[in-house]
Amino acid sequence: MNIDIETLADELLSIGTEYGLSLIGAVLILIIGLWLAGKVQRTVERALGRVRKIDETLSRFFASLARYTVLIFTVLAVLGQFGIQTASLVAILGAAGLAIGLALQGTLANLAAGVMLLIFRPFRVGHFIEAGGIAGTVEALTLFFTRINRPDNVRIIVPNGELWGTAISNYSENDRRRLDLTIGIGYDDDIDKALAVLHAILAAEPRVLADPAPLLAVSGLGDNAVDLLVRAWCARGDFFTLKLDLLKTIKQTFDSKGISFPYPQRDVHLIK
Repeated sequence: MNIDIETLADELLSIGTEYGLSLIGAVLILIIGLWLAGKVQRTVERALGRVRKIDETLSRFFASLARYTVLIFTVLAVLGQFGIQTASLVAILGAAGLAIGLALQGTLANLAAGVMLLIFRPFRVGHFIEAGGIAGTVEALTLFFTRINRPDNVRIIVPNGELWGTAISNYSENDRRRLDLTIGIGYDDDIDKALAVLHAILAAEPRVLADPAPLLAVSGLGDNAVDLLVRAWCARGDFFTLKLDLLKTIKQTFDSKGISFPYPQRDVHLIK
């Protein structure tokens, strides 16, 4: 009985010595890995935060990605302390990642597009844009989708892949915009008189910028009217209201000056 107890004690001591050191090593690796993961996350977030072109959302994403990368290597190192073959485990995880990537390729494409949008920033929250036939104010830009509010107060959720793969018109990026109007007058009307009236209207409008100077010219001879081109520059925020006010003022002024807006006409020849 004494021999059996001594043998069991020796075996327990041998097992404790063998695996105890592995357990202590695994705990130390885990503690160091957790500390290092947090340190790497904070370092990456601070470093990317100094780059003006990188959005805060993207900084947090890359910081979290770096943290989880360190944690994965830490778990593999801990498993290696207990003699587990990590090479086969890595192969299994790689195959699983490939299968998941193929199943979620649309979602991953939106993620990649979101990263590109946040890096190059063709638009920001609050900008009025038009892309893919959708026009509205950007309310939010996330890694997977962009939330746009249309002028009629309808909210649209657009996957980032659709935005990145099409041309984007940003109406809020520049401080000034050019307003183009085409005004048609009759062939019997005085062109110089009409141009002088338009010049006076633009000169009296304080929202029209003097530099660049407005442009007034004959742009075409249509079937029913002589087309006059009106180009004027204004501040970005005055564009829509200025356009509406100018159209009203031009109509009322032309009526008072006897300048006509011709209706569509067609000559009909009767053959007997």
